[in-house]
Amino acid sequence: MSETVVRVAGLRHAYMVGTPMETAALRGAELTVSRGEIAALVGPDGAGKSTLLRFLNALLRPARMGQVTVLGSDAAAPSLDVAALRRRVGLVFQYPHHQLFERYVGDDVAYGARQLGLSAPEVRERVAWAMAAVGLDLDAFKDRATFSLSGGEMRRAALAGVLAMKPELLLLDEATTGLDPGGRSELHTLLRRLRDLEGMTVVLASNDMDEVAELADSVTVLQGGRTVAAGPVRDVFYSADGLQAVGLTQPSTVGIVGALRERGFALPGEPLTLAEVEEGIWRALPA
Repeated sequence: MSETVVRVAGLRHAYMVGTPMETAALRGAELTVSRGEIAALVGPDGAGKSTLLRFLNALLRPARMGQVTVLGSDAAAPSLDVAALRRRVGLVFQYPHHQLFERYVGDDVAYGARQLGLSAPEVRERVAWAMAAVGLDLDAFKDRATFSLSGGEMRRAALAGVLAMKPELLLLDEATTGLDPGGRSELHTLLRRLRDLEGMTVVLASNDMDEVAELADSVTVLQGGRTVAAGPVRDVFYSADGLQAVGLTQPSTVGIVGALRERGFALPGEPLTLAEVEEGIWRALPA
């Protein structure tokens, strides 16, 4: 049985408590993530995805109701070493300019690794690895002014800064926003490599159902701060009611499979990715 690295149960949270602007963000959210998987959080805007991610690296901590356990640590415990947890859990924000602050790209990418007490050669090695991983050439970008970057480049730089810390758990909030199709494909390849070769666990918040279908092993659906569906991505996406009830559409591949079956072209199984649909079509063709 796979080790559970994230367990959230009955989590509630509100912003601006005690004021006329009090807003409930989470109303009993549930989440379970196993080590070495890519887990997706989906839901309409305002569902609580970003808030839930912030609990996973202790930017927010349970104060009202609910339990949050991350990498074996109780996030509500007064004795929690928050700094130690954040060295193991990296969060990439939805808006990269909220994360970048050093004058030059190389310094920004190096910042987190330097906080780990690594030697200068080790920091340089990690920076070079992280920048190469996200597609930023070290020589071309290390001395670039951080806020001269394009939106896509800023997103890559923010991700590189987190990767340079080699976290066990990587949290991504709308990670592909602002990336062109090539950049999105490169990021998908990187996340698979981090999972498969580095053993990294990834939690990805996204509203792109096609992206989730291509990447995720499991998916949790949020609506109004509550978990309304969760399970293996194939099971959740082939259950139309769970997504449509919260205003989300199924991945385009599931729609293609349904359209083909309506026309008498019976694809076997439950294809989810484009490659699986293509393989299913070939198998269904007459010999």
